[in-house]
Amino acid sequence: MSFDQPDEKMRAVVIGGGPAGLAAAYTLQSQSDEWRPVVYEMGDIVGGISRTENNKGYRFDIGGHRFFTKVERVTDFWHEVLEDEFITRPRLSRIYYEGKFYAYPLKIFNALANLGPIEAVKIMASYGYRMVRPHPAEDNLEQWVSNRFGDRLYNTFFKTYTEKVWGMKCTEIRADWAAQRIKNLNVAKAVWNAISGANDTVSLIEEFEYPRLGPGQMWEVCEEKINKRGGHVQKKTEVVKVHRDGNRVTGITIKPRGGEEEFVPGDAFINSMDLKNLIYRFDPPPPQEVIEAANKLKYRDFLIVTLVLDDADPFPDNWIYIHSPEVNVGRIQNFRAWSPDMVPDPNTSSIGMEYFCHEGDGLWEMSDEDLIKLAGKELEHIGLSKADRVKDGMIIRQPKAYPVYDGEYMEALDVILDWIDTLKNFQTAGRNGLHRYNNQDHSILSAMYAAENILGANHSVRDVNVDRAYHEEFTVDEKQKAG
Repeated sequence: MSFDQPDEKMRAVVIGGGPAGLAAAYTLQSQSDEWRPVVYEMGDIVGGISRTENNKGYRFDIGGHRFFTKVERVTDFWHEVLEDEFITRPRLSRIYYEGKFYAYPLKIFNALANLGPIEAVKIMASYGYRMVRPHPAEDNLEQWVSNRFGDRLYNTFFKTYTEKVWGMKCTEIRADWAAQRIKNLNVAKAVWNAISGANDTVSLIEEFEYPRLGPGQMWEVCEEKINKRGGHVQKKTEVVKVHRDGNRVTGITIKPRGGEEEFVPGDAFINSMDLKNLIYRFDPPPPQEVIEAANKLKYRDFLIVTLVLDDADPFPDNWIYIHSPEVNVGRIQNFRAWSPDMVPDPNTSSIGMEYFCHEGDGLWEMSDEDLIKLAGKELEHIGLSKADRVKDGMIIRQPKAYPVYDGEYMEALDVILDWIDTLKNFQTAGRNGLHRYNNQDHSILSAMYAAENILGANHSVRDVNVDRAYHEEFTVDEKQKAG
């Protein structure tokens, strides 16, 4: 794309074509005729970690993405973009631990039946102990969870899975992660609700909306609409430099895959690239303390092994959390349970085996053939299907999938964001752009705020989703029924 001729409209340059980047461009177009957004995405398709990949007609997510939010304007945005392509799907998920499946969200009677009466008594005693003698500090995830659920329940349902996901001890994970991702429920109250049938609190959702062809359909349609409105989304293009003159950004240098570098000027800029790489790309560089802070940010990488089985619907769940340490897989998706249209042949199934790893480690470097064999073997070990039912597979490796909340991140993040706040025409938004483990709704909201700030609003983008107890991951179901 050539920029020899200046646009009549002011140009908003957006770095990254994931949910945040595309939502920013779409919002800017929806609210103003004076701006033209141009979006640069390094990947082959838009959507970031919310994209939908395709292997011979089998569509699959890079992890499952439910479309659920308490933010009404995000819901309105989803439906405006995708219109009537949403379907409503029942939610079913379980936990696999020590050879048994537990309902998830946890149902008290189901969990106690699996654990047995002796272990159940120990769990309740441990919970009671922490109610009387809580950890005096809540600096890390172990302290935060144990204070709310007791040490024994923490060790049973939180510790093994969380350490598998993050590759680090729960004592090294900040309590901030727990505050964002774990809803603060009362175990004693949940037991009473189970016995009495009471339901005096808001229950967790039992169904959710989902694009018929996967979450990537949302972003592919969004891309089309941005282009039709006169914006520009350019894929397979890396942003290699961010140029600034004092406290104003003047443009970026892009490098299309297989092409030459090109300077792109702009009037305003919104970033959704990960902060570590962003800081490295500034020219001239930011102050040394900002670079040192960027060096402290860490990420957890991820790969998914998608298996095609000649076994239709081997299990009914949308997804299963695998807490057992004897297998490497962390979560298993059943994509037909998300949408029947994700699977072209009804006599087959499409299963996503998710592995949490670090770029360059043994799992990451394993060959595709060996990963497919490993995934089939572990699927059989868990008892969900036979390894010889695997007929095809595909591997997607996703670097920097999850920002890590360790002991260094918060101070480092403040240093970086405080410096970015000094730039007059540059904002950062989204999961990696804020180094915040947001779901896509909050990533979208942060991008909407950034777009509106260009138009004169004064939103605090960095404060989106700092409230506690929003998410419902790792919770006890408050709508308790026996069994």
